[in-house]
Amino acid sequence: MLITFYSDITVIIAELESHHQSVMEHSHVPSTMRAVVLNTYDDSSEALTIEEHPVPQPGKGQVLVHMAASPINPSDLMFLRGLYGVRKELPVVPGFEGSGTVVATGDWTTSRALLGRNVACLALDDTNGTWAEYMVTSINRCIPLLGINDLQGAMLVVNPGTAWGLIDIARREKHRAVVQTAAAGALGQMIVRLSQRYQLPMIHIVRRQEQVALLRGLGAIHILDSSASDFDEQLRARCRELGTTLAFDAVAGEMTGRVLQAMPKGARITVYGGLSEQPCQIHPLDPIFKGKTVDGFWLSSWLEKQTLPDILRLARGIQQLINTDLKSTVRACFPLEEARQALDLYAQRMTEGKVLLMPALRRK
Repeated sequence: MLITFYSDITVIIAELESHHQSVMEHSHVPSTMRAVVLNTYDDSSEALTIEEHPVPQPGKGQVLVHMAASPINPSDLMFLRGLYGVRKELPVVPGFEGSGTVVATGDWTTSRALLGRNVACLALDDTNGTWAEYMVTSINRCIPLLGINDLQGAMLVVNPGTAWGLIDIARREKHRAVVQTAAAGALGQMIVRLSQRYQLPMIHIVRRQEQVALLRGLGAIHILDSSASDFDEQLRARCRELGTTLAFDAVAGEMTGRVLQAMPKGARITVYGGLSEQPCQIHPLDPIFKGKTVDGFWLSSWLEKQTLPDILRLARGIQQLINTDLKSTVRACFPLEEARQALDLYAQRMTEGKVLLMPALRRK
């Protein structure tokens, strides 16, 4: 089957502008919408279908967003297979984040300020997500977009928010240096750039030699290829040289233990992903005799612990850097009807750029 995807950014931006003009000119919300629906957690070709659903109605403190774009993230791939920490009752519309225009509100008090605004938005934890023409979410999960387009806005929260949160932890705790795994991915590259901005020494772990060259191009200094025969020895030497006491791990599996063993006594590794799809493996001597610890980071939980000034600082800071340090490269955009092809393309080589779903696009 011919894959109908859009990779010309000029064409994509034009489609977005047309989408917003249509939204503003036709404020009437239809009764039905198209949506990608997940029916089973078995990753089969029949698991995803395109269906016509009633447009949901926002409740108190909620808004209805006319979706413009939504990215595919590693967390989405895990969710579709039932491997993510959040499992929703099926059938359900997938998608954790996106962007669009608020076209209706559940009340006329707190939520009315967002009416007609373009926003970045997160899906609710227990209901339908962003891979649809419309989505209901809480006003607390919407960030008004300030001078950035929907493509970057759609990718405003999950990766940039996680990168911001992890670097914020390292800076507040005053760590001398940090290790990160999966450094060549979209999120890893954001962490590379933020660490440079804040002059935080980092050791960046990748898994292929061409990814070393990629990070060199970003100005990274300490880059290690985990496939090299002397990787563990080199990692221990760099950790000792830089005084590394904190690590961010997106891989899990045996990588968690390899990194933890390389760091000095009292070090900590924070696991925020499971790209290996394997349980974290650590040597018992590290926590027992060397005081090393393992904890986790989930953006949703971290955000709940932040104060309102912290959230406002994050939202403002991310948007200021969204076209530089926190920029995501867009590889292609697909209509909802070709969600399966979009998923396959993204899963092949995640480091080549983001793949997004755009309801306004139609199959050629």
